[in-house]
Amino acid sequence: MLVSERIGQFFVEGDAGRDRLEYTEYGAGDAWVVLVPGELMPRRMQQPLARVLAGAGLHVVSLDPLGHGRSDRPADPQSYSVTAFAQQVVALLDHLGATQAVVGGVSLGANVALEAAAIAPTRVRGLILEAPILDNGVEAGILTFGPLLLTARFLPLAVSAVRRVTRPVPRGVVPFWAGVALDACDQRPAPLAALVHGALFGRAAPSAAERRRITVPALVVGHPVDPVRSMADAEMLAGEMPDATLVRARSPLEWRLRPARLDEAAVDLATRCWRTPRRRRRTSS
Repeated sequence: MLVSERIGQFFVEGDAGRDRLEYTEYGAGDAWVVLVPGELMPRRMQQPLARVLAGAGLHVVSLDPLGHGRSDRPADPQSYSVTAFAQQVVALLDHLGATQAVVGGVSLGANVALEAAAIAPTRVRGLILEAPILDNGVEAGILTFGPLLLTARFLPLAVSAVRRVTRPVPRGVVPFWAGVALDACDQRPAPLAALVHGALFGRAAPSAAERRRITVPALVVGHPVDPVRSMADAEMLAGEMPDATLVRARSPLEWRLRPARLDEAAVDLATRCWRTPRRRRRTSS
C-alpha cells in the first residue's frame, strides 16, 4: 500500500543555542506513532516499519534525535542524554499538534521511548521497545562504545577518514541496509565524541521504580545472543511493566531481514493502543 511521505523540521532551544531536528512523516490521521532509531543510526532505518504502520492506517513520524542523521550535531556532551532525546520526542509532538503518540525505538531508541513515558506519561499512549539497554548491558556497552569515544577524542583523523571514504558512495546503488550503514558512518569526530560521552555518562534509562509505573500497553522485543542489548534486559523490562508483552526475536537481525512476524506484532500493539480509550491516571490527593 502506498502512503504519503513528507520531510519536516523543527527547532529546540538548548543551553548552547537553537538546534534543528529533522523528521519524516508517513500517512495521516490522529493515530500517531513516533519511531526513534538506534544509537548513531539515521531515522531511515525505521522506514520499513514506518511504511507498514502507515499502511495499517497509523500516522507515523520517524525522528533524527540531536546528533543523528540529518539533525544538528553540536559538539557539547551536555547536549546529549536519553532524557534530552525524550524531551525532543515531546517537542516533536508539540510541533505536530499531537496530544499523544505510541512511541517506539530500537536499542538507544527504546530507552528514549521509555524515558518519554517516564517524563511525559500523559503524552505516551503505548510503547514499541526493541532491544532496550538496561542493567545487564552496561559492561558490554562500555566495552563497545568506550573505544569509539577514545578514537573520536584522540584519533579524530580515523573518524574523518571513514567519513571521506563512505560519504561519496551513492545510496541509490547499494542495498537499503548497506545505505543505512553508510549513513551511520557519516560522523564528525567532535560531535561523535560528545554524543557517545553523553550516552555513556548521562542517565541511560528510567529507574526500575519508574518503569514499574509505566502502565501503557508495551511490546518488548528481545534479541538473543546480543551482549549489549541483552535478552535478560528485555525479559526484566517486560516483567516490570504491568501491560507489557515480550516477544523473542529469532535473531538480532530478524526485524531487518525477515520483518513480517515482528511487523505484525507492532501493528497489533499500535492499533490496540488507539482502539482502546486512554484511562485517566489517578492523582494522589
